[in-house]
Amino acid sequence: MRWWDIAPVLALELELFPEDAWSAGMFWSELAEAHPGGTRHYTVAVTPDGALAGYAGLMAVAGEGDVQTIAVDGRHQGAGLGSALLTDLVGEAARRDCADLLLEVRVDNERAQRLYERFGFEPVGIRRGYYQPANVDALVMRLDLTAARAAAPAAPAPAAPEDLDEPADDPRPDVKKDTRHG
Repeated sequence: MRWWDIAPVLALELELFPEDAWSAGMFWSELAEAHPGGTRHYTVAVTPDGALAGYAGLMAVAGEGDVQTIAVDGRHQGAGLGSALLTDLVGEAARRDCADLLLEVRVDNERAQRLYERFGFEPVGIRRGYYQPANVDALVMRLDLTAARAAAPAAPAPAAPEDLDEPADDPRPDVKKDTRHG
């Protein structure tokens, strides 16, 4: 993600998370740490014509990783883009020698929970009232990356049919990894 991605990211953020969307300042702060040696890694997915289709971010500090955000435009959901973005974050966390990768997901977002479970994330707790102002609880999930590294490399299990929407008419967007601060 680069500075010029912030405006389309904000538009998608407001569309997908209207009650608890991040602000421009929050994204600017995150990008300030997305440089070689920084604690953040952000990536975007764009369509062949350059339109934003999704984004994801990771924080990695002292061997611990945290999925900061992951979002896919509704027109591209069900086409594997969420899996591609999460694969990028898991790979980056492993590259940074994180032992664990944590994330929070709304307790009412079962589709996202199924995606995370396919990657090997397991529930470890609940954060009461985490998502404000709706006062929705967050399920905390953890992926043990040391165990994942010890096991033979394997791709996540394919999506179950109930997890998929009809694919978008556009070709599948590409994940464009760009972590330099611009």
